[in-house]
Amino acid sequence: RKIREKIMKIISTALATHIAGEVTHLATCWKLTRRDNVVFGFTDHDADIIVNSVTYKAASGFTPSAVQNTASLSVDNLDVEGMLSAGNITEADIMAGLYDFAEIEIFQVNYNDLAQGTLKLRRGWLGEVSLVKQQFVAEVRGLTQRLSQTIGELYSSSCRAAFADARCKINAATYTVTGTITSVTSNQEFKDTSRIEASGLYNFGKITFTSGANNGLSMEVKEFTGGGKIILVLPMPYNIVVGDSYSMTQGCDKTLATCANQYNNVVNFRGEPHVPGIDAMLETAGTRSK
Repeated sequence: RKIREKIMKIISTALATHIAGEVTHLATCWKLTRRDNVVFGFTDHDADIIVNSVTYKAASGFTPSAVQNTASLSVDNLDVEGMLSAGNITEADIMAGLYDFAEIEIFQVNYNDLAQGTLKLRRGWLGEVSLVKQQFVAEVRGLTQRLSQTIGELYSSSCRAAFADARCKINAATYTVTGTITSVTSNQEFKDTSRIEASGLYNFGKITFTSGANNGLSMEVKEFTGGGKIILVLPMPYNIVVGDSYSMTQGCDKTLATCANQYNNVVNFRGEPHVPGIDAMLETAGTRSK
């Protein structure tokens, strides 16, 4: 038999009675499901808890902010903090994007009687994750977050399409090369001396590793110079070593000139370079007022 609380959460009669008592034995649990279906469970209890065949590990270092429930459509307000050692969560895995858009479920249980069921507190998806001194802070975004997203586009002088996407219509394979790393300066800078293309050709492009510790991961190319030197926008999360293979696609600075001269694709340019900006309109307005 179930009862409905005033805050519109459905829990069992036994758990509701326990919560209403003077002394409670409640533990908070977090279930984290990554997009690759890897599941982690954490709890603030002093012993592991098993709920629905998932083990929620104790002493995991997870701390939630206050969970706020409102009747309005305001965006959910909740952060989750944790140590990077918790549940084998590492800085490298976070930087690699393995936890991007992971689903998180937060609930409470009576750890002395798990048969009483759960009190669901929040369900959502991880948003921005920041790293500070071996600790991460993850924003949990609920369904109302999607209602605050911008629908539609604003005009701009630069192209709004991503290179080789459905709107750009460029065939990415035509502008993609493969190779092997021949020397490494850091996880952000390395060389493939077999690359003889002109400097700047792969600026703003994307490199995807096809072997090694970063296999399957991609990063934007900041600069490509003579001698096959490649500098990335951000370092790769895992170590790059000589012999790692990759594929690399040319990039686009999203200007009309590059679209026309380098790719002959002006017909698919998704920008408005000839629409006057605020400065031009203010200048015109000032001229007319004189």
